[in-house]
Amino acid sequence: MAYFSALGLGGTLLPGILWARLQEAPLSAEVVAEAAKLAGLSFTDLERDMMVEGLENNRRAYLALRARSIPNDVPPAVQFDPQLPGTEPQVTDRPFIRSRPGPVLKPGTVEEVAFWPVTLLSELVRTRQVSSVELTNMYLDRLERFGPELEAVITLTRDRALWQAREADREIAHGRYRGPLHGIPWGAKDLLAVPGYPTTWGAMPFASQELSSTATVVRRLDEAGAVLVAKLTLGALAMGDYWFGGRTRNPWNLEQGSSGSSAGSAAATVAGLVGFSIGSETLGSIVSPSTRTGATGLRPTFGRVSRAGAMALSWSMDKLGPICRSVEDCALVLDAIRGADGRDPTARDVPFPWDGEAGVEGLRVGYDPAAFEGDGTSAPFDRAALDVLRGMDVELVPLPLPHEDFPLGALRVILSAEAAAAFDDLTRSGQDDELVRQTPGSWPNSFRTARFIPAVEYIQANRVRSMVMGAMHGAMSSVDVLVTPSFADGVLLMTNLTGHPAVVLPSGFTEEETPVSFSFVGGLWKDAEALRVAQAYQEATDHHLRHPARFER
Repeated sequence: MAYFSALGLGGTLLPGILWARLQEAPLSAEVVAEAAKLAGLSFTDLERDMMVEGLENNRRAYLALRARSIPNDVPPAVQFDPQLPGTEPQVTDRPFIRSRPGPVLKPGTVEEVAFWPVTLLSELVRTRQVSSVELTNMYLDRLERFGPELEAVITLTRDRALWQAREADREIAHGRYRGPLHGIPWGAKDLLAVPGYPTTWGAMPFASQELSSTATVVRRLDEAGAVLVAKLTLGALAMGDYWFGGRTRNPWNLEQGSSGSSAGSAAATVAGLVGFSIGSETLGSIVSPSTRTGATGLRPTFGRVSRAGAMALSWSMDKLGPICRSVEDCALVLDAIRGADGRDPTARDVPFPWDGEAGVEGLRVGYDPAAFEGDGTSAPFDRAALDVLRGMDVELVPLPLPHEDFPLGALRVILSAEAAAAFDDLTRSGQDDELVRQTPGSWPNSFRTARFIPAVEYIQANRVRSMVMGAMHGAMSSVDVLVTPSFADGVLLMTNLTGHPAVVLPSGFTEEETPVSFSFVGGLWKDAEALRVAQAYQEATDHHLRHPARFER
């Protein structure tokens, strides 16, 4: 819809009129004139007459393409690379170093550790104070008790989980400890394929869909010894928090949705129903629910994590990442799931030199002064976060961002066109009517509207995107990390378009006792640096240690 608004056509589009006329035969110069109006173009009578034959040929080509079924997991023969031509990732290959947690002792009952971060849970499992089976049964019980209240669970993977937990305990007892995720229960956003269980994508048309492949992220977590306990809700086809079974709730206020689309992943993690979870982001789907629920989330650099086996929404913008209860948890999970796999052509092997003991010394940190001048709900918290960073002797470098130099909103047509292509069969079959939400801004209408985006405009938008990438590269070249309000003007859209990583974590609570967040955006492939600054901030505050009281029972 953004494209037509930019042309001054917002409100004049009659959905389906051109589509219906294009089904008629033969095409005529009059139909071409109508189409030209919708595209904001003008042709002479002679030009329109000459176009008719070519448009007829195009229509026949479209029909031939539609006759060929294209599964969702087939990518286009072009791919996005966040790395600018002639540049290479500026990352030093150093060993991955965990922080040292010190002695960790089991409390009186297993359920008392439900809200513990992975850094501590892993020590209980490693030292065999708590078995993986005990942890798994505890989280399965909490998922059954609280999942319906949160509307956060689509499928419990009980049999798989208990088998994995028993295997983890057996291996650890025999001295084979795989690492910090070994034996730790986790939840998957239900757009990740897991054989033997439905992969619903949160949408009624796919509610009974079972896929035979295993998502690379799931396979890698299996290899790390993690225990999959549940497939968690997402807004239908990765938008919002409404899915075919209801609306996922904010653990701090059940009258609110948990935002989306990684709705269940964030809600279940914050409510202590899983040790950690995996979410995805195309345009805010990790940042937004993490903000709403007070989770700590990581949107990795585009290409850091393979999307193979995950529902495709936008091939040039989709990213998978962890949603956890601490910054270092995100680092531990990212280290397990990152890297090329030969299945996702955009996935790359780039070093991830996390050092949990390093601190922020030597890092250059920027901020855009204009982003901290507002008076919105989060503004006082954002300024307070800057003060915390200054108190840690972080040198903050003023860094105006280039978002005002480009029509960023117009670039949303990239996501719209790719999403409409990913679910073209749904639109043409009429099954889009089965989706729960049927509003002007929801997917069914967006998919239909995107059918009117000319291919030329999609390509032009991507060319402007290249210019945005160049400008962002120039802006970020003087710093390692940008600290910013999570929803500062243009930042979320711009950094999703450019593929930059971001860490989002709670920075306080409103008078209504709901969380607000702050974000740490890294340079390309500088996920570790963004995590280091975020960890230093998190260790200087205690917002992430608060838990929704309703779920502490």
